[in-house]
Amino acid sequence: MISALYLHIPFCHAKCAYCDFDSRALCGEALDVAAARYVDALVVRLDAFGEAGALAGVRTVYVGGGTPTALGPRLAELVASVRAACDPIELTCEANPESFDDVMADALAHAGVTRVSLGVQTLEPAELAAIGRIHTAGQALAAVARARAAGLDTSCDLMCGLPGQTEDSWRRTLAGIAAAASDHVSVYPLTLEEGTPLARRAEEDPALEPDPDLQAWCMEEARRTLAAAGYGPYEVASYARPGHECRHNIAYWTGESYLGIGRSAAGMLAAGEWDALAELLGGEPAGAGTARVRYVQADDAATRFDVERLTAREAVAEDLMLGMRMTRGVPPALLGRARSLAGEKNVDAAVGRALSRGLAAWTPEGRLAPTERGWLLGNELYGLMWDLAAD
Repeated sequence: MISALYLHIPFCHAKCAYCDFDSRALCGEALDVAAARYVDALVVRLDAFGEAGALAGVRTVYVGGGTPTALGPRLAELVASVRAACDPIELTCEANPESFDDVMADALAHAGVTRVSLGVQTLEPAELAAIGRIHTAGQALAAVARARAAGLDTSCDLMCGLPGQTEDSWRRTLAGIAAAASDHVSVYPLTLEEGTPLARRAEEDPALEPDPDLQAWCMEEARRTLAAAGYGPYEVASYARPGHECRHNIAYWTGESYLGIGRSAAGMLAAGEWDALAELLGGEPAGAGTARVRYVQADDAATRFDVERLTAREAVAEDLMLGMRMTRGVPPALLGRARSLAGEKNVDAAVGRALSRGLAAWTPEGRLAPTERGWLLGNELYGLMWDLAAD
């Protein structure tokens, strides 16, 4: 059953120096015209999937981008259309502080948004300028207060390894967000993506390259600081006050089916679900031997989709890999399914290597969960699980 829905909004007021996401920087009339056309097309797609029965089981919705709040009043109209098409228990909208004013907060809450994810990144003015953010620290903190006042669950994204960032500046950012009482915090190391302005600048000035040692320290300091402030780590990059975990992201990490609508939106469906929607998704049937289909919508008009078909063995390896991002790890049932598909010896060998390297440990409930070392050396741990996809 499809339990999660993602809608992509490919517009921003300004393009950040590190961003390689699919988004266009537009303002004024050009943005109004493009946004109206795009939202109208999204609503048509929503209605089509709703009529096909694909949205009946949706429990979480995430409107991301880009910057959804750059849509202005059209964003609340889109949310209302989502609410008319399905009945999620969690509906998240991403927002940037400079476009999240009182009118926007109240409109989103009234339309049925339950949660807002704010792109804060840092509270240091020089660091904000270095990565091309157009909001101030004051606007970011005001946005958190505004979201809470509107009755919205609030999440803040932070980045470490920024140009000019120090241990002290990172501590100040963490302390500021904790004091603002955001319900959820996500912490990401900066990655220089090829072709972005920041990557090009770093080619000429290596000092702009993220320091991996500083990033590792920042990740550990985030865990210490946020734990002391009452946030529990439930995923490698995610912290939440009790009861405020992001259900939508958990669906991604636990192998649930999700539908993506909009340019560059990704989806993942079981083979039977794909076949039922193949005409709407512009694809051929999954075919024999396919257990799961991943796709990305490649254009605005929903006429081109990049499709990847996974075997049952690849799908279970992916579930193990993503499950090991979670603090709670993976359950015995998933390990049992992996043994039946990838071979008992192969799975036990991978688990044995994870245990012997100190990357994972057994919990009292019989789950295989990442250790502190496994959390810090995630790529090594995830690689052990993904290698099970190969024959």
